[in-house]
Amino acid sequence: MDPRELRTHVEAFVRRHALIEPGGELTVLVSGGADSTCLWHALGWLGYRVSALHVDHGLRGSESDEDARHCRDFLGAEIVDGRGGQSEDELRRLRYSFATDRLRATGHTASDAVETILYRLVSSGNTRGIPVRREDAVVRPLLGIWREETEAYCRAEGVPVRRDSSNRGTKRGLIRDEILPLLRRLHPGAEANLLALAAERPRLPRTLERTLLELLSSDAGTKQADLGGGLRAVREYDRLSLERGPVRWGPWTIESALPGLEVRTWLPGDRLAGRRKKVQDVFVDAKVPRDARSGWPLVVRAGEVVAVPGIVETAGVSASRSDDDPD
Repeated sequence: MDPRELRTHVEAFVRRHALIEPGGELTVLVSGGADSTCLWHALGWLGYRVSALHVDHGLRGSESDEDARHCRDFLGAEIVDGRGGQSEDELRRLRYSFATDRLRATGHTASDAVETILYRLVSSGNTRGIPVRREDAVVRPLLGIWREETEAYCRAEGVPVRRDSSNRGTKRGLIRDEILPLLRRLHPGAEANLLALAAERPRLPRTLERTLLELLSSDAGTKQADLGGGLRAVREYDRLSLERGPVRWGPWTIESALPGLEVRTWLPGDRLAGRRKKVQDVFVDAKVPRDARSGWPLVVRAGEVVAVPGIVETAGVSASRSDDDPD
């Protein structure tokens, strides 16, 4: 893949996932390595307003100093002090704690995604990859590009890069340097197949995954778990079934056969569907204590409040409260 093709792929990926507005402004978190440098260069070439930020963890002495100097002098990066973390998780949290007031991009590639999938597969049995977007405004435009392609891009464009020796001896380094080469010998399409495995896997919230794993690993002959939304999983020995039932919300039990309903708590500005009355006023009229309002369930359809259990009823929805349950 030549540089023009890589930029075309990156631009298509950005548009497909709506990662950056056309001509938008963002900050690339750069290490000085090929991946983040390629991203910085390609996005700038594509017309995005790109700045760079380098978080200096100071873990490699003079090498870290050289990395920071390279990023400042060549990429025009702002250098921030990221010392204090030891584990990979701590360092990651530190990096993402800077520049939270703007859109940020990281140089994670398809190669990083494969390493993550493989590690999670053997360590926890799941195959979640790297999301293209984090909830804290971090995007990954290079997830459709392989590491070898970012390195080739930088060579072709004459862009100098730094080599990071810190991955040696880490879990990721073990996967990258020893395990993946063996898998390629076993089958040349191993990496692409791992990516496909993650893409085909339905994405479940972590809390729901944990609930299901506990259910499946239980020694009890019969066990059930509430999955939320009126759905529960029932395991009877080697048989697992899903059953629909009432929604339980603290002391409340809410039932309905109507489609499109959800149960949530009160939000400022909520009004009853088809009426001008605010839910806050409903609570006041019903003398609901102020400290109880934030946990009171509301039945909602298409963003409109159709019922307030115990106060405002609607056809097709029934709600009961057990005073024996804790609030």
